[in-house]
Amino acid sequence: MGDDRAGHRHPALAALTIGAIGVVFGDIGTSPLYAFREALAQSAADGIDPSEILGVLSLALWTLFLVVSVKYVSFLMRADNQGEGGVLALAALARRSMGIRSKLALILGAAGASLFYGDAIITPALSVLSAMEGLRTIPSASTVFDEGTIRLCTIVILIALFLLQSRGTAQVSRLFGPICILWFLVIGGLGIWHIADEPSIVRVILPSYGLHFLANHGVVGLFVLGAVFLTVTGAEALTADMGHFGRLPIRIGWFSLVLPALALNYLGQGAFALSSLEAAARAGQPFTNQDWFFLMAPESLRPALIVLAGLATVIAAQAVITGAFSLTQQAIQLGFLPRLRVRQTSADFQGQIYLPAINWLLLFGVLVLVIQFKTSSAMAAAYGIAVTGTMVVTTCLAYLVVRHRWGWSRALALSAILPFLALDLVFFGANILRVVEGGWVPLLVGAGVGLLIYTWVRGRGIVSAFEKRQAIPLADLAAALARRPPERVPGTAVFLTANPASAPGALLHNLKHNKVLHAQNLIVTIRTADRPVVLPECRAKVERLDENFATVVLTYGFMETPDVPRDLSRDLGIETNSSGLDPMKTSFFIGRNTLKPEADKGMPLWQDRLFMFLQRNASDPTDFLRIPPGKVLELGEQVTV
Repeated sequence: MGDDRAGHRHPALAALTIGAIGVVFGDIGTSPLYAFREALAQSAADGIDPSEILGVLSLALWTLFLVVSVKYVSFLMRADNQGEGGVLALAALARRSMGIRSKLALILGAAGASLFYGDAIITPALSVLSAMEGLRTIPSASTVFDEGTIRLCTIVILIALFLLQSRGTAQVSRLFGPICILWFLVIGGLGIWHIADEPSIVRVILPSYGLHFLANHGVVGLFVLGAVFLTVTGAEALTADMGHFGRLPIRIGWFSLVLPALALNYLGQGAFALSSLEAAARAGQPFTNQDWFFLMAPESLRPALIVLAGLATVIAAQAVITGAFSLTQQAIQLGFLPRLRVRQTSADFQGQIYLPAINWLLLFGVLVLVIQFKTSSAMAAAYGIAVTGTMVVTTCLAYLVVRHRWGWSRALALSAILPFLALDLVFFGANILRVVEGGWVPLLVGAGVGLLIYTWVRGRGIVSAFEKRQAIPLADLAAALARRPPERVPGTAVFLTANPASAPGALLHNLKHNKVLHAQNLIVTIRTADRPVVLPECRAKVERLDENFATVVLTYGFMETPDVPRDLSRDLGIETNSSGLDPMKTSFFIGRNTLKPEADKGMPLWQDRLFMFLQRNASDPTDFLRIPPGKVLELGEQVTV
């Protein structure tokens, strides 16, 4: 028996590891296309000498070791929310641990989510554009593929990628793992080939080369450090995708293939640059920074490498787009954003979703970046700030989890987290220096999303406070109706409300205007748990008030899509309805208040109008809750926000 289980377990682990390599490491795996080139460019103003190549390379390798291997893979991946990772999953875990003191976790989660969207528009643009720029390294094609043509090819590829999102990626995603494994083997092989040019390059593994570089380059060293951080963009995916693949497959993929391939490639680029510098010095020619990654490959093999790089960058872009869909779904469930239309694109995998609004907004942002920045070098300056900002937020949330969830003492928690936070803040400070060069883009996107989140949360709070002031305790209403029963009509009525203890506004309006009460009345509340998934048997909590009313609380995980008719049709254990509901014989009542802006109350007038815009453009609750459209009645009143 034990051998059989092990036999089944090993193929599953291998499949998950291959899948993780194809999805989790797509972003960080394509960083060699531009990271070393951009870091070296920051120190090239007064020429490049061998010590600068060695110093930049040492910083790049130690950034990989410390940020990814130590911080994320060895430490932060332990802080999971029932197997799920990512900034919102971590925020939900911290909120559960802190209880009433969870406002800080809420703010940090919203900030991390806001910054992620800045990253989500830069990654597809930068990665695909950097791959297409490899065409300029083919001498015979350099006259055909000028800057404008390369930009046009990039735009066509990106538009095609976003158009395909509505069809889902379940089929093509099976190719992601094998393609990315081939990618890492190729870039590792290129690195080994050129390490042979300068075998002494391996000495940069000593951190003294990087520290010496920083000590002797002042402010320039900080700009280089900001560019060096490009080597670890995508590290957040290691925790964000834990729920899809598990901790062990990601760790195996990182240490067995991805880290060695990246390290070898960066060493190969450094050795190639060093040998090129020496050759230029011998020939008495000036040495210039070049596209080291593509130039490492022989000219005859370079077209194949460009095609492979294009596939790898498309996969990296796909991973970020999918991540944006998942993060948005989580944000909606946690109440950070209004309801948006969510479509399942696979009957077999619940995580395969498509959000049209997010898809087209991302495409618009990506195209604006490609057209505005024109080259990957210009765009690289914008990349680091969003990533480092998200990492700072993640580290702060990790402290809350370690302190309040794991129960560590303050001294022990600080001693574990402060080194990581200091490292993040150093990189964040280095990237802030590049705000003028383009770093303002993710900050602007993050601030815009943050404003939407703040407006939506505050507006919902005002509406909720109004509803509480108008509310009547459900128990009091039930007692009054038992004493003086209204006209009864056959069937079941489901009233959706945020507070099951109070009579829903739709119920009160139905009694006031229609003067009838259904034979059975369910007061249904939808709640989101601070865990990714809720077991079906734990979904519904039912309480019978009297023969007329029962309250039902349906709880969903923050990664689940509510399906109210499905869950009400199960056996709820209500005496008069033990077989569950037939959705087609049930009327669903939803409160729909009309919002009225007023400058002297609630939010400022401009924020009132923004909240009303979000409310108007939210997806229909019947669609979001999977309620048959023909069975819904909406009742409400005017609310001043």
